[in-house]
Amino acid sequence: MLSKKMTAAFNGQVAAELYSSYLYISMSAWLQSEGFPGAANWMGLQAREEVYHAQKLYNHILERGGQVKLGAIEAPPFKWKTPLEVFEQAYAHEQKVTGLINNLMSMAKAESDHASEIFLQWFVTEQVEEEATALDVVQKFKLAAGGAGFFMIDQELGARVLSQIVKDALTGTVASSN
Repeated sequence: MLSKKMTAAFNGQVAAELYSSYLYISMSAWLQSEGFPGAANWMGLQAREEVYHAQKLYNHILERGGQVKLGAIEAPPFKWKTPLEVFEQAYAHEQKVTGLINNLMSMAKAESDHASEIFLQWFVTEQVEEEATALDVVQKFKLAAGGAGFFMIDQELGARVLSQIVKDALTGTVASSN
């Protein structure tokens, strides 16, 4: 069973993941309106992935006897100057989320909540990938330095597809999110 402290922390992380989705939807909308459909696609898929993360956390709370309490989600920004700025903010945001996951892991260790430690290891690994992927896009946009290079990167970002695991989870084809 989850302690009250761990339940509250996991509920906070559900809200953080849903905020991440909301932020990436906002970024996707701005990118689309600025003529970057590939980057908008990338952000839209990222938003869906964040919902998947929230669902995994939600299920963990319930499976461990906790109560899910959904809180308000803050409105994200909706304007940026360049696609580079969008992805720099996304990278910084992923670094923040990594800190939140690390805090959850530390809390689980302090409480000797081994089930949560094992569960959170997936998120630790996922955050390494999330940061690396966002940083890769930032570096590509920096190398392109604006102009036609941005459009080439946009085409590359448009080729991203949602992983089958996330697709299955979001459509309910998978019985368990763990």
